[in-house]
Amino acid sequence: MRCRAFTPPMSALVLVALCGAQGCDRRDEPAWVGTLERDRVEIVAERDEPIVAIEVQEGEHVKRGQVLLRQSTELASAQAGEADAAVAGARERLTELERGARSEVRAEARARLAAARAASVRDERELARVTDLVQKALVSASELDAARAARDASAARQREAEAQLEALQRGTRIEQVEQARAALAAAQAVRSQLAVTDARLVVRATRDGLVEALPYELGERPPRGAPVAVLLADGVPYARTFVPEPQRARVKAGLAARVRVDGVPEPLDGVVRFVASEASFTPYYALTQRDRSRLVYLAEVDLTDARARELPAGIPLEVELTGAR
Repeated sequence: MRCRAFTPPMSALVLVALCGAQGCDRRDEPAWVGTLERDRVEIVAERDEPIVAIEVQEGEHVKRGQVLLRQSTELASAQAGEADAAVAGARERLTELERGARSEVRAEARARLAAARAASVRDERELARVTDLVQKALVSASELDAARAARDASAARQREAEAQLEALQRGTRIEQVEQARAALAAAQAVRSQLAVTDARLVVRATRDGLVEALPYELGERPPRGAPVAVLLADGVPYARTFVPEPQRARVKAGLAARVRVDGVPEPLDGVVRFVASEASFTPYYALTQRDRSRLVYLAEVDLTDARARELPAGIPLEVELTGAR
């Protein structure tokens, strides 16, 4: 039996030649659809204080640092005064410990010691007199016990006065000074924290951009942490789009792309900056080839073309890959 070589039909050869010349593998791939987006910046309330002034309007372009709105500072001012008083008290306490006892206090301690010594001498003489009388049987033994107790008490008071004077002369212990310094630092930290929080009651723009939303009206009290202003930041916009599953394997960050935006006659240059590793919904583990082809992956494409800087957010667009960056 003789083998015969297989000759493909002429139509198939023509199709292969056309695909090789025109790139049929990408020509039939659909473009990724999406919308033009800008970075959204949410500025939140630091305190739940009422809004007393709104300085801008929605749709207005603002610069970084520009005042957007103001919240009431009455409570903040009272708390700042309390913190200032705590700082002053801690500072004075530290100064007192560093300087030590006043000369008048040391003089008073010397006087107490002198009095204690005089009392001790007196009670010692009284004990000697009572002892002599007891030996002569002129007084009872109980009086001797009382005189001895008085002598011991006087001696104890003398030792106490000596210790107090010595402590005053040596000055404050270093541990007490360090504790006072730590208390002062803590009070200053609380005051600094209040200053930062109070400054944020005047809400300012953190970036150049467009005021997209001011969720609260004049007089309302936004809860702490709630967005009080939303900005669309200036700069390079990006395309938020979805990559079909059949194309996901060859899409990676850094690939060049062409973006067609409604209302712009010529396509814009772009670069893929992000592709999600998971599909936009969680599929089952067992998917047929037909089911897998319906999956899509979130992607973001930076529009590097200068013409894109003035385009508004939200307009529809289409993205096509053009190759490596």
